[in-house]
Amino acid sequence: MRVLLILDPLPQIKTYKDTSYAMMVEASARGHEIHVCEQREMWFDGTQVRVTATRLHLQGTGEGAWYRLEEPLAQPLQAFDATLMRKDPPFDLEYLYATMLLERGAAQGARVFNDPRAIRDHNEKLAITEYPQFTAPTLVTRDPLRLRAFVAEHGQAVFKLLDGMGGTSIFQARADDPNLSVIIETMNEFGARSVMAQRYLPEISEGDKRILLIAGEVVPFSLARIPKKGESRGNLAAGGTGRAQPLSARDREIAEALAQPLWSRGLLLVGLDVIGDCLTEINVTSPTCFREIMEQTGCDVAGMFIDALEAVVSR
Repeated sequence: MRVLLILDPLPQIKTYKDTSYAMMVEASARGHEIHVCEQREMWFDGTQVRVTATRLHLQGTGEGAWYRLEEPLAQPLQAFDATLMRKDPPFDLEYLYATMLLERGAAQGARVFNDPRAIRDHNEKLAITEYPQFTAPTLVTRDPLRLRAFVAEHGQAVFKLLDGMGGTSIFQARADDPNLSVIIETMNEFGARSVMAQRYLPEISEGDKRILLIAGEVVPFSLARIPKKGESRGNLAAGGTGRAQPLSARDREIAEALAQPLWSRGLLLVGLDVIGDCLTEINVTSPTCFREIMEQTGCDVAGMFIDALEAVVSR
């Protein structure tokens, strides 16, 4: 296969933990061609969607020296057997436009994963509202009075912005906190911005579990991201520590309920976030944690992913 990955700039990739890198290693080991481009290197020429893509050759794992590039070449998106959208959030307007271009490319014959329309339709915070049987009490609103009332009802809550990532701009709010008004004003911008509030889950001390779904199948291990001391966020980007562990019965119940419906919508790779027994997010843009699970358990997550990609492309 000729596989195109749409990525952030290559110098930003940390090979010791990057999931896209794990995908490239596995695909390359099987003899597949790896091509890369950035989001800005995609355009519509009046007839078709094209990319300026560069073939990449792996050469070791040293930071900054792990790849060799050929000369970039402009070509149609459908020239590749599979295109993987692996650009990290935030899901801003440029990301939105990219999904629209990718959707046009898919209509012209390109195979794009995850499906660009499905990415747009599944905001990583709001997507959990489809599965209230698995979530903690949740509120989404622009009304600061409702946010305050939610905290008063539950005593303690977590506030999130709907376009946040990596644990950024997440606030823990207590009903007796003298700064509650400031927190709400900062998050909500005086009613101008929607905020998700969720009842605080003390089980976060045991980790924010990332559960991976690949082509409707459940990876049997999760990565519990344990908050560092003094933190309530487990995200690795916020300093959390990753601990791979087998799925609990509740983890598997949630994962198996979502796996096939999400795959039927074209979501080849999904990362569920679960705290305790509650689903908190459904990640569809560029889910991570392959490397940590592989290294700690020996479970070949990258192999599972490329197996699935090969199977879909060969249909």
